[in-house]
Amino acid sequence: MRIGLLTDGGYPYATGESRLWCDRLVRGLAQHEFDLFALSRSAEQEAQGWVQLPIQVSRVRTAPLWTADEDVLGIRAPKGLLARIVTGGGARSYGRRERQRFTAHLTALAASVCAAGVANGEDESAGGGAGAGEPGADGRTTAADAQFIDGRTTAAAADAQFRDGLYGLAELAREHGGLSAALRSETAVRVLEAACRAPGTGRTVQAATVLDLLAFARELDLVLRPLSFDWYDEEGLGAVDLCHATSGGGAALPGLLAKRLFGVPLLVTEHGVQLRAHYLAATGTPLSAPVRALLAGFHGRLATEVYRQAAIVTPGNTHARRWQERCGAGREKLRTIYPGMESDRFTALGESGDSGPDDTLVWVGRIEPAKDLIALLHAFAEVRKAEPGARLRIIGAPARGPEGATYLAHCRALAAQLFPDEATDAHAVGDNPVSFEDIGGAEVPDLPDAYAAGGVVVLSSVVEGFPIGLVEAMFCGRATVSTDVGAVVEVIGGTGLVVPPRNPRALADACLALLRDPERRARLGAAARARALELFTVEQNLAAFRGIYLELISHAPVRRAAEEVDADGEPRPFATPPEAHVLGPWTASGPALAATAGRKPSWAVCAGARGAGGGDV
Repeated sequence: MRIGLLTDGGYPYATGESRLWCDRLVRGLAQHEFDLFALSRSAEQEAQGWVQLPIQVSRVRTAPLWTADEDVLGIRAPKGLLARIVTGGGARSYGRRERQRFTAHLTALAASVCAAGVANGEDESAGGGAGAGEPGADGRTTAADAQFIDGRTTAAAADAQFRDGLYGLAELAREHGGLSAALRSETAVRVLEAACRAPGTGRTVQAATVLDLLAFARELDLVLRPLSFDWYDEEGLGAVDLCHATSGGGAALPGLLAKRLFGVPLLVTEHGVQLRAHYLAATGTPLSAPVRALLAGFHGRLATEVYRQAAIVTPGNTHARRWQERCGAGREKLRTIYPGMESDRFTALGESGDSGPDDTLVWVGRIEPAKDLIALLHAFAEVRKAEPGARLRIIGAPARGPEGATYLAHCRALAAQLFPDEATDAHAVGDNPVSFEDIGGAEVPDLPDAYAAGGVVVLSSVVEGFPIGLVEAMFCGRATVSTDVGAVVEVIGGTGLVVPPRNPRALADACLALLRDPERRARLGAAARARALELFTVEQNLAAFRGIYLELISHAPVRRAAEEVDADGEPRPFATPPEAHVLGPWTASGPALAATAGRKPSWAVCAGARGAGGGDV
């Protein structure tokens, strides 16, 4: 079947989130054909190019979300696969009728966004009643029940408003060349202002100034940019059998339109919930409180609509699943599928039976404030009091940007303060028991060597989604001590020690317990490796998605092109040659054969591109 893979800031670019996972998915499901629809997040990301794409990727369309210039929107393709095409021309000016439609649709969307906080508050306040919308025990409807039902009704009405506004704006964008100019107009600001000042909206939203409304309109333009793409035709998303969005939010918008316009089923995968990521990121932005409230309302409504329209939603862990349920995803749609990770590189260490040095703790990861290395250093100070010979190796690079470098410098300064250089005698050179190292050096040439450097692997984070480093340590057969954040408990499953976050004393006690007991470390390490091999490999991930793809397509109605049916609407025999279903540029007569089919197969496109002198990307 043909899969439309929707990505946001990742695959096929050389940098970005979920890049490796998407590449493994495409390469592992070689029996399917993939069309990529990718959103880029920065000029730097585009400049770094694409990864090498496998033969089952037939077409690639990309569009930027980092620029306000609508003239760059359109189709792009790599040199060697397809000719680069950029759709020029910005949005045409709206006439009177189009302006009326725009005003009506934006009014509906803005009203639902401004009501989001109120509806959520009503839901929360009603949560402790006799039951989730059930009448009281005596069969009568109590005041709390009435409040709960009224809140649900208000939320449902606001969701319907959001749908009407969103799809109305999408239709307007398709018919008249985009929304950017309209969303940055005085009309849009007046509509947003009226929605914010309407009775019943929250005090934070009502306090929005004109500058706040302009900032929100700018953010809204970027989020809704996918509505203006030229992806929605029979040669684009209308040609795929299934849309697979690799995240929620903006990446899923094309999938919503593909389902609405062409009936294409939508599958949504979220390893980290997009709405949660937005909430976490918003606190560190210079946006004002009213703008953050409006954006939170919009993203909450969008998440609800994405989960409502998706045929299946696949969270990457139970922690993400709880967020999705809270945002309206039906339990019958949710299938937890853990991210698949390569285990082969850790096999030698994991099967060696070596439980590591008895005196060394190791931390591996990206150095940033969320990892709370400050608490780890204070915990290690307690460890050193009980075990003077203990060492701590912190292995990793700082996060990109000035914040990561500043945090690393702060950690180094604290380590120097807590642990002055020590010498064993008067003639020895002093040495600090805490070391900061990078992978790739003489001491730690590769990632498995980092985990082999210690007897206990420590994770001290205060914020964590799916702990990839923890799974890598499990593949290596290492005993672990972790903080109870994100999906840590779910991943560990009793094969390691878990302590509360921001508790250096508890962290130190757990580390000491394992350092002093090599046999226990070995047992936990062996159990951890067995659990990781059972749940977190690439093979189990591919098997799960292979089954879901087949399940969804088996329930989808057959869509046939006009050339594939006769006058009575029945399938025409041999309308599509068997060769059209074979991947790869295997014959020069492909384009001629494709001309007789209902749609042009990807091997014909690829063959033509390579014949013109291109090569694989």
